[in-house]
Amino acid sequence: MSFIAKRLEVIAPAETMEMAARAAALRHLGVDVVSLSQGEPDFPTPEHIQQAAIRAMREGKTRYTEASGMLSLREAVTRKLERDQRLQYSADQVTITAGAKQAIFNAFFASLNPGDEVIVPAPCWVSYPEIVKLTGGIPVVVECPRKSGFKLTVEQLEKHITSKTKWLMLNSPSNPTGAVYSAKELSALAAVLRKHPSIWVLTDDIYEKLVYGEAHFVNILEVAPDLSARTLIINGVSKMYSMTGWRIGYAVGPRELIKAMTLVQGQSTNNANAVAQVAAAAALDGDQSCVQEFRTAFNARRDLVVNAINSIKGLSVESPDGAFYVFVSCAGILGKRTPQGAVLETDRDFVRYLLDSAHVAVVSGTGFLHSPFFRVSYAASIDQLREAVERIKNAVDALGEGDKF
Repeated sequence: MSFIAKRLEVIAPAETMEMAARAAALRHLGVDVVSLSQGEPDFPTPEHIQQAAIRAMREGKTRYTEASGMLSLREAVTRKLERDQRLQYSADQVTITAGAKQAIFNAFFASLNPGDEVIVPAPCWVSYPEIVKLTGGIPVVVECPRKSGFKLTVEQLEKHITSKTKWLMLNSPSNPTGAVYSAKELSALAAVLRKHPSIWVLTDDIYEKLVYGEAHFVNILEVAPDLSARTLIINGVSKMYSMTGWRIGYAVGPRELIKAMTLVQGQSTNNANAVAQVAAAAALDGDQSCVQEFRTAFNARRDLVVNAINSIKGLSVESPDGAFYVFVSCAGILGKRTPQGAVLETDRDFVRYLLDSAHVAVVSGTGFLHSPFFRVSYAASIDQLREAVERIKNAVDALGEGDKF
């Protein structure tokens, strides 16, 4: 009899972390690997945020905080929401977590009963369906194809709602596609949700500041404020302020759910890191010019990667409206044969080939529940991106036809 709990039998490891680990192992062997597999900005945390953390340590702000987080940070979150989305909340409607992922886990752990369904539009972040399964729910994965901009349509939503549906998950801008829902699209989805008052909405806004061109971030409550009693906002400071390792996320929503989530946290991790909470408050309340600087840099990197990839025969990609990923179709590559004689049958085969032969780490679309694609993170330096796309081109050029090579 296995000692490991049966609940883990249905959980798959995150392919993003798996590829990062494989890249790290190759580096350890002395291989020059360009890793574009993780969504982690390469910028240092802005100086004013670092200084806030230093002051916090020197002032002794290193003790336990409330399980829901410091009042000063929760109030900073409410100010941010009022400033950016014109949404009004009080501090007792906010809970601070060790990253946005923990906020999602706490929400589902606190609300899902066995058999409850969660609608998950795909492509989606690798952890969404696994967290649903781990907390007792059933992920209902809805494939959103390229032709619809990788976004959930009204028709798809209506088709997949059942008597067991408890949550709809939205992620805009999206990981892995960079898709951004417009106000019109969110209004249409909200019209469907009004017909089903028992369904809650979880909106993951972690990339909200990273939008480009004519695109604009819109939270669903800006177009449908009547859904506020059943909407949970998830966000954090990792992506916008280059604070991935600080591990501060937050959730904002109805008091009853926030209280339940805090109860879960109080019996698991308790409070998030105290010093990091002070730094996060400085990020939310402080000078926001760093966000614009990051966005400008990401915009240039996006254009470089999109143009370079679209020049490679067999690969194609749409220019994303947000986040810092491109989701590349490799349909034109499948069936080809590597110089070693292996046939590339899936997107997983292709990304493994890129890592082994070109020493470029990316993540297969299969990991995001949509193939045949792969995700490239352009949260890396211009030099690294240029080197990576050149290696990808050379690797693709080295492929032969499956029946002739």
